[in-house]
Amino acid sequence: MSLLRRAGSRAVASVSLCVLVAGAACGSAGSIQAQASGSGGGTVITGAGGASGPLDTTTGVGTTTGAGGQGGGKLGSGPPYPFVLAHGFFGFENFAGLDFESYFYNVKATLAAQGEVVDTPAVDPFNNSDYRGAQLLVAVQQFLAETGASKVNIIGHSQGGLDARVVANLRPDLVASVVTISTPHHGSPVGDVAMKILADPNEQAIVNQLTQLIGGPLYDEIGNATSLTDALYLFSQPGITAFNAAHPDSPGVFYASMGGRSQLRSNDADCTGQISLPFITSWYPTVDPLNPLFDAFALLLDGDQAYLNDGLVRAKDAQWGQFWGCVPADHVDEIGQILGESPGLGNNWKYLDLYTQIIAHMRAQGY
Repeated sequence: MSLLRRAGSRAVASVSLCVLVAGAACGSAGSIQAQASGSGGGTVITGAGGASGPLDTTTGVGTTTGAGGQGGGKLGSGPPYPFVLAHGFFGFENFAGLDFESYFYNVKATLAAQGEVVDTPAVDPFNNSDYRGAQLLVAVQQFLAETGASKVNIIGHSQGGLDARVVANLRPDLVASVVTISTPHHGSPVGDVAMKILADPNEQAIVNQLTQLIGGPLYDEIGNATSLTDALYLFSQPGITAFNAAHPDSPGVFYASMGGRSQLRSNDADCTGQISLPFITSWYPTVDPLNPLFDAFALLLDGDQAYLNDGLVRAKDAQWGQFWGCVPADHVDEIGQILGESPGLGNNWKYLDLYTQIIAHMRAQGY
């Protein structure tokens, strides 16, 4: 990469970071949940289909109440285990309080129609994964109490995969498997650049205050503990190195991962799975046009090697556990945003099929 291109990508990334701070959702291409914040500046954690309880904004741990996830019913203590879908950075359960707009767009309803018991809890959209993972653990415990199951399978998108690893590390007895989609297990250059831009602690304080000011009326998870800079630090090399050291894999929990491939690029070694799964390998010849929202980030991720990426996470950074390969999708295509639209001209890959096939594969493996 030329020096001119490097300087240009840094400048464009700075502008893009400002756009993110102003409210453009990394995981949703602009969709942001709008609900009232918890009383007294606290935050709340939403149970699937139910009410919510108070959260300790110091520890991130709280309580949930509710009527259980879509799909309902009591399960046995053994497999098959129910699924929890863990959202990523800037994530939400319902956008603007609208039931039809969820982070995993129409995934929960689709799986429920197939008889699956699924929960899609909401955690703080702007925080590190220790904080968010503690929130997710509370939601998992409540979900298990509601369903009667002894364990869950967790599918995490983006930062949601790191949150899932926290849960599996803290309570491996409650987690059968963790499958991650475009999770930055090895960090992201986007995080490193962001932390250089926000090197001044005063700038970090301003960004976090803006996040609370702008996000407060939009997310019911926003509270005094919310920290956009803590999340960005997690994605940097120092942050992710410390995270991986603190949260090793737990024996007895199955870990698998996959990435996304966009920018009209064909498959390469970074996107080739360790095992051959037809619902991934059959799409290797297909290419995906990148959502323009990610143009600046993709330029950063390319580096000198033109690394395959989905616009936010490089395929090589998404590998953890048993790597399954990459699907032809950018970061928002992977969750059906915006509003379930097509992944792009010439690409007939379907995100709903992906989640159905992931679960079918996990069921075949005894989970």
